[in-house]
Amino acid sequence: MLVPATRPVPEPKTGEVLIRIAAAGVNRADCLQRMGRYPMPSGASDIPGLECSGTVVKTGEEVSQWQIGDRLCALMVADGYSEYAAVPAVQCLPAPENVSLVDAAGLPETFSTVWTNVFERMRLRSGEVFLVQGGTSGIGITAIQLAKAFGAKVLATAGTDEKCRACLDYGADVAINYRTQDFLQVGKEFTGGRGVDAILDMVGGSYIPPQLELLAREGRLCFVALMQGAKVEADFGLVQRKHLTVTGSTLRSRSIDEKAAIIAALKEKVWPLWAAGRLRPFTYRKFPLTEAAEAHRLMESSRHIGKILLVL
Repeated sequence: MLVPATRPVPEPKTGEVLIRIAAAGVNRADCLQRMGRYPMPSGASDIPGLECSGTVVKTGEEVSQWQIGDRLCALMVADGYSEYAAVPAVQCLPAPENVSLVDAAGLPETFSTVWTNVFERMRLRSGEVFLVQGGTSGIGITAIQLAKAFGAKVLATAGTDEKCRACLDYGADVAINYRTQDFLQVGKEFTGGRGVDAILDMVGGSYIPPQLELLAREGRLCFVALMQGAKVEADFGLVQRKHLTVTGSTLRSRSIDEKAAIIAALKEKVWPLWAAGRLRPFTYRKFPLTEAAEAHRLMESSRHIGKILLVL
């Protein structure tokens, strides 16, 4: 159960900033953590929350890049569902000028996940064909927007016609209703039988065999979640014959230095796209922090399109 509680306001350590939180993003990992299926790293707080936005109210020693009063968003290990949190300064990004401070809370986790998996691990390039499963999740909408911004052609799957329209609205070239269409067939038809170059998958399970079949030669498949299961029987001869790459990663377990590198890459290569008007936020619904349980119920229903936020 999620219950409101009172804790001391944390003190920022060396290299950290203390943030007065405006809002926090809700992620499916938070729900898994609540159910005991995503244990916290050793020594971490038991308060959920992998991302937040807010204002700097205090800085620790050796922090020079942030000043009191700065508006930012942050990638976190925990503590997003709070009024205050101390976060490594290198894991913070400026809140984009054309995005409200509240909406900025839904950016760090999804953009970090998409950047490191789609552009660093799978090396998606301009002109390639990219498929994202779960196109209306926060990660899905981020992946659609970034892939299009960097010149890829995008296919996205979703479970309703309304969600498919949302995928198209955010830039997908083709939206596939997985309840009524076969993404393998649609992908083959779209590419003239060649197959797609890269797939971002958060489903796993029975999706794995057709995804291996859909990939073109030198194609890449990357997992960021395995909601339908981690074990499956598949023809890995396809991996060898088509020179495929199958990979995956998690974000929370990475070191501060690793996260700092991701944040630095986002600041340099992605954040300018906000000012250029090539990205837009995707908040679906906001809940008061004290209604975090209701926010989790909505997340688990999968009815949402975009990010769910908790607002102070």
